[in-house]
Amino acid sequence: MAAAMASTRVGAQVSLAKPTFTAGKATAARAPVARIVSCSAEKKEASKAVATGVAAAAMALTFGFGAVDAAYADVAGLTPCSESKAFAKRRKNEIKVLNKRLKNYEADSAPALALNATIAKTERRFDNYSKQGLLCGNDGLPHLIADPGLALRYGHAGDVLIPTIGFIYFAGWIGFAGTKYIQATQDIKKEIIIDVPLAWKLLWEGLAWPLRAVYELKTGELLAKDENITVSPR
Repeated sequence: MAAAMASTRVGAQVSLAKPTFTAGKATAARAPVARIVSCSAEKKEASKAVATGVAAAAMALTFGFGAVDAAYADVAGLTPCSESKAFAKRRKNEIKVLNKRLKNYEADSAPALALNATIAKTERRFDNYSKQGLLCGNDGLPHLIADPGLALRYGHAGDVLIPTIGFIYFAGWIGFAGTKYIQATQDIKKEIIIDVPLAWKLLWEGLAWPLRAVYELKTGELLAKDENITVSPR
């Protein structure tokens, strides 16, 4: 009887014991799960979400790279305008020329008021160049960094790189949405009297135009077929 009870306790302990696995084995045992979403509505919502994220990221980059740290300002032989002697000399000379012209007119005359406004604009322009972290050369004029590598390395992406990407994105957005509108209407009258609800819908769908353009290029929908293109006789 005692032997039977002992064997029962041992069996209970064995059955209640939980297997232990190491983290490496558990991770290795997991298999990737692929899920296919076939609903077109969910695809559209996902594309809109991606487009919204891309637009927000572009705006954040535009404002984020606008201000340049002075520690990374010196590049390609240029110096920060706020530290450039040639820049300060050019500012002084321009203000001096305007003040010299101002002495030829009475204080409350129209030319004097116009010159005072010009002097204020000139000082404000030079102050903005200094505060924005622009770089100046030996000529005392601000220079923009157009090379993408140098712009990203030294924090001058806001000079040319970010505005260029923004221009390409918005130009492509308008062009893509306009193309889809013409393809959807196929009516010259609706090019004169715009179908606003349809145009607005296609405009929002066109936010993800880079992804859609790549997809249509792969599927062959983006380009016209060779037999549909008129070729002049030679």
